[in-house]
Amino acid sequence: MAHERIVSDPDIMFGKPVIRGTRITVEQLLRKLAAGMSVEDVLRDHPKLTADDIRAAQAFAADVLSDEEVFF
Repeated sequence: MAHERIVSDPDIMFGKPVIRGTRITVEQLLRKLAAGMSVEDVLRDHPKLTADDIRAAQAFAADVLSDEEVFF
């Protein structure tokens, strides 16, 4: 699946997936949400972001995980 809002460039944040036009990684956003921050809190911390950017990060992570093999 294409993710227009998510980019990966080896010269930006060591190639980690980031929100296009920022240095904010998908990982950073997911960790903030997992720690209990609301979308509104994240947007307040990162005024360049939109709620669509956060949803794109979540969708990206879900798509990456859907291809993972899990062994128990």
